[in-house]
Amino acid sequence: WWCWLGTRCGGPPAGPAGTGKTESTKDLAKALGLLCVVTNCGEGMDYQAVGKIFSGLAQRGAWGCFDELNRIDAAVLSVISSQIQTIRNALIMHLKRFHFEGQEIGLDGRMGIFITMNPGYAGRTELPESVKALFRPVVVTVPDLQQICEIMLFSEGFLMAKILAKKVTVLYKLAREQLSKQSHYDFGLRALKSVLVMAGELKRGSPDLNEVKLQSASLETYETHVFWFHCRIGKYFLFG
Repeated sequence: WWCWLGTRCGGPPAGPAGTGKTESTKDLAKALGLLCVVTNCGEGMDYQAVGKIFSGLAQRGAWGCFDELNRIDAAVLSVISSQIQTIRNALIMHLKRFHFEGQEIGLDGRMGIFITMNPGYAGRTELPESVKALFRPVVVTVPDLQQICEIMLFSEGFLMAKILAKKVTVLYKLAREQLSKQSHYDFGLRALKSVLVMAGELKRGSPDLNEVKLQSASLETYETHVFWFHCRIGKYFLFG
């Protein structure tokens, strides 16, 4: 936030999927009382579509979080960099109105542009230097899943949160390491969070039921794809 406020350079959190890059940006905007609009970028996006989003953000004074910007074609990113530079110059000069993409629009000084990247993934391109120069890099690492599980289970009302958190994270760790690599397998924080939220719903619906059985039931309810077919033995080994 200080980088954007002082130098008008956005923040580009970069790191593996499911590490909270987008959520951190959204939560920071929420804490500051600002609207944050998330855009999922893809290969089909062109500079005109992105320019329209920039125009709306500038006039509204909202933050824009562009997920996986490095999926956009490198040639398009070069044009996008000039669009961002135009907005940045207007913000530095504290203009109320400026010319953008052939028309004059209003400018709210609270506007901010943030991007997220998953480097090393298939279909991602290297950001041009012209784009990199407009952002201050932020590296995001894999979080402590057990601690997140424990806190979420406590917040959902589980008294055995510490024990259950360890069991769930061990199960996911074993699944991630031992199962074959399939595109539809998801052992990240998103899937884990869904299981914990469902466990909380079951807990509130049956407060007197054994917590270990509740957690096991949440895994059973959340069965998707072939993952739980392979993990059935592991699940019963951990939860009984």
